[in-house]
Amino acid sequence: MRIAISAQTSNGLDSTIAQHFGRCPYFAIVDVQDREIQTVELIENPFFAGHQVGQVPGFINEQKADVMLSGGMGGRAIQFFQQFGIETATGASGTVRSTLENYFGGGLTEAAPCAESIEHGHGGNHNH
Repeated sequence: MRIAISAQTSNGLDSTIAQHFGRCPYFAIVDVQDREIQTVELIENPFFAGHQVGQVPGFINEQKADVMLSGGMGGRAIQFFQQFGIETATGASGTVRSTLENYFGGGLTEAAPCAESIEHGHGGNHNH
């Protein structure tokens, strides 16, 4: 299983989770087999400075991710991930390591859009 996780820093399993997946500077790409971490790679988000609708989910799909974990995620992104067959979960916080532990322990929730996401566009600041 390949899991993508939004990251604010690039420090392997100790990377800090980013709360807004589309504007995170990095993604941790973690290959897991039988809940054991096999590899961890931090890649830059090529759309960190700005993106069009669907570009970031498309990029994650190109990485062959099965799952996308983040602090928060907008409704349009969730729809794109559903179309790609990628599972999404939100509520992540802390580090990549703790997020994986929470995910496998059932501590993250299936992604639901934040209240502002469907109408906010990408112009304003908002909290998740």
